[in-house]
Amino acid sequence: MKSKFILAVCLFLNFTIAIRAQQNPVKIGVVGLTHTHVHWIFSSEKLGDIKIVGIVETNKELAQRYADQYGFAMTMVYDTMDEMIKETKPEAVSAFGSIYEHLAVVEKAAPLGIHVMVEKPLAVSLNHAKKMQALAKKHNIHLLTNYETTWYPTNHMAYDLVQKDSIGEIRKVVVHDGHKGPKKIGVNKEFLDWLTDPVQNGGGAITDFGCYGINLMTWLMKGEKPLTVTAVTQQQQPENNPKVDDDATIILTYPKANAIIQASWDWPIGRKDMEIYGLDGVIYADNRNDMRLRISEGYDGFSEEVFKLEERIKPYNDPFSFFAAVIRKEITVKPFDLSSLENNMLVVEILDAAIKSAQTGETVHLKH
Repeated sequence: MKSKFILAVCLFLNFTIAIRAQQNPVKIGVVGLTHTHVHWIFSSEKLGDIKIVGIVETNKELAQRYADQYGFAMTMVYDTMDEMIKETKPEAVSAFGSIYEHLAVVEKAAPLGIHVMVEKPLAVSLNHAKKMQALAKKHNIHLLTNYETTWYPTNHMAYDLVQKDSIGEIRKVVVHDGHKGPKKIGVNKEFLDWLTDPVQNGGGAITDFGCYGINLMTWLMKGEKPLTVTAVTQQQQPENNPKVDDDATIILTYPKANAIIQASWDWPIGRKDMEIYGLDGVIYADNRNDMRLRISEGYDGFSEEVFKLEERIKPYNDPFSFFAAVIRKEITVKPFDLSSLENNMLVVEILDAAIKSAQTGETVHLKH
């Protein structure tokens, strides 16, 4: 009876939040259209938690393609953030340009009290990240980072199982993220131009996909900074990625654990998965919805549970519904949560160290 009552209360609260959000959606501006993850925010608008009030994009041919696909008027498209903000007065903006451009977005938005969400990673360098962090704190805005894997039910169940000591203390985490490569999977020219540029993207696969595993490991370790970072990069497709790496292996060490993060633009099959090895068992988050839990029995035996997970409840199933709920103070982002500034500052610090390690061939010891 008690559990039924709790369930009923939760359903009522979710319903109330959903109705309130649809009655008062967050006014949001889209800054840039060159990052094809921008499709996500256009698709999410129909959920009712946000309302796109303006778009900043100087490439009008690119903007017209999106206008044709999603049915918005080209009068919504502005050349500058200044124009868009003056005309539409957004409460928040979401950045879909190059990673290098994230700093400029925060520099413009933060002093005006406009909240910001960027696509992963937070910044191209720790120098940029520190400037962004200082602006966010000074002007008291939310600065969140969006990763696809933040919304995977499997990752959250894996985290909960670790907190419940289901596999014992973590000893090793292995994360795989990658695909065939930007050119091979057919990303558009506007995206490819900066994604394979070491300045605009901060690197190749090491940046684009290395950040996922670092973000997850920082979350699992509750913000603990690793002792060392070691990375090896290769360029296996010089004809497609002449300026950047396209394969990276990053090793993080902690006092009692380590992580191996494999990031690649050279895999025949795209993947985003994680293995968590504890003293007593292993969690395999195979993809967004499929997970396995194995508990050790003897030398190489194990008992196994297999899970097929449903999507998470709103607003924890969509980045922009989540962003809106944070802005409306309906939920609070905890330090070192996946989207949090604290987590993503450490992600960029570790990425900086990984790039340095790959360039010098030496292990980098982080300052504590």
